[in-house]
Amino acid sequence: MGCALTPDPHWERLSLWHDTVETDWTPRPALDGDVDADVAIVGAGFTGLWTAYYLADADPTLRIVVLEAETAGYGASGRNGGWCSALFPASLPTLAALAGRPAALAQHRAMRDTVDEVARAAAAEGIDADLAKGGTVVLARSRAQWRRARAEVAEAREWERDEDDLRLLDRAEATEVLHATRTLGATYTPDCAAIHPAKLVRGLAAAVERRGVTVHERTRVREVRPGLARTATGDVRATTVVRATEGYTPGLPGHDRTLVPVYSLVIATEPLSAAVWDEIGLARRETFSDHRHLIVYGQRTADDRLVFGGRGAPYHLGSRVRPEFDRDEHVFARLYSTLTDLFPVLSGTRVTHAWGGPLGIPRDWCASVGLDRETGLAWAGGYVGDGVSTTNLAGRTLRDLVLGRDTDLTRLPWVGHRSPAWEREPLRWLGINAGLRAMTLADAEERVTRMPSLVAKAVAPLLG
Repeated sequence: MGCALTPDPHWERLSLWHDTVETDWTPRPALDGDVDADVAIVGAGFTGLWTAYYLADADPTLRIVVLEAETAGYGASGRNGGWCSALFPASLPTLAALAGRPAALAQHRAMRDTVDEVARAAAAEGIDADLAKGGTVVLARSRAQWRRARAEVAEAREWERDEDDLRLLDRAEATEVLHATRTLGATYTPDCAAIHPAKLVRGLAAAVERRGVTVHERTRVREVRPGLARTATGDVRATTVVRATEGYTPGLPGHDRTLVPVYSLVIATEPLSAAVWDEIGLARRETFSDHRHLIVYGQRTADDRLVFGGRGAPYHLGSRVRPEFDRDEHVFARLYSTLTDLFPVLSGTRVTHAWGGPLGIPRDWCASVGLDRETGLAWAGGYVGDGVSTTNLAGRTLRDLVLGRDTDLTRLPWVGHRSPAWEREPLRWLGINAGLRAMTLADAEERVTRMPSLVAKAVAPLLG
């Protein structure tokens, strides 16, 4: 294991995705002076770019300016695990409590449709994002996990979700897809595509520019207020100002408790041989996870690497976000250990890239999108790591909100939702890190007792 995790020069780059996308990374010109616009968008990740894309497509006369602190795709949009899925961070019962059962189901259907919309839009723009819609297999590798898998499918049936949406796989069916150790069964959904996120986000940045959108990079917004996005080099005055900053949101004045940035870390192997893939599976490039408490996620890339990530890195006091937090050698080592436990054939396989970055978590773990018509301030975020597709739904929803349209999208339950503010420090530092440790303890407890974790049951309400 030690030699497999020996750093090489690639490890100092932002991610495998940044390293393997053919693009000119020369920053676009920064804002230089004050400008007027109809819509100012803060953040050139997926949320900001999808919003600009759909607005410009719907009304080419709109003056749209996107402001990005670094370069388009610098943040989570270019560093994630490459899942474009129908996952939404809030459960159907939670959404039903907000707006009723029909609205909750409408949100779920919208998320399923969004996976195909991302593929459609990428194809329409000639963006080759290595997209493969193989679905997601989530393994059960202990009796406690198998209970959760069965309970999840049973609940899905109660919510009118049939086998075309989510189904249970027995041991033979699960191992036919993915040959992991100790597999008892799995759940499977077709509603996920593996993608190369940096290819998608960089292609999207070029697509919005072709539609007349102005993108300013290396332009950090210092303040957002009604009618104004303020930077060190000029102000953008606009009727609508969209906050699309996700894990970087706490850096904006007045938003230190809106979202918390929690780090997710990822490793990527060297390209694997056909013989190794025959032993692992994922023939259709299915994405995969298992039913443990501390989340892990993986995919087979178009160039036959295995990308594998997970939570476990600490939350940093004061919602700090710094480049040095992108790396945690202990977490990388745990990811490698977990990966080789799943697939012993990978023991000794070289890891060529390891990276991380912050994702945004709201206090109630429910993503939201909205527009305050009195102030002209709009927002979207709080995806809890499920943003590759949800950002697209947010962009289409913001299009309709900005243009004053009453549509099925603007009536979804996440629209206009306001999550409670996070606790002040040091309470949130104590609570979040205790929760992360509790999930690790819960998985260890289940390995010993082979029963559902009492720790996880106690902590679950605090972790969404």
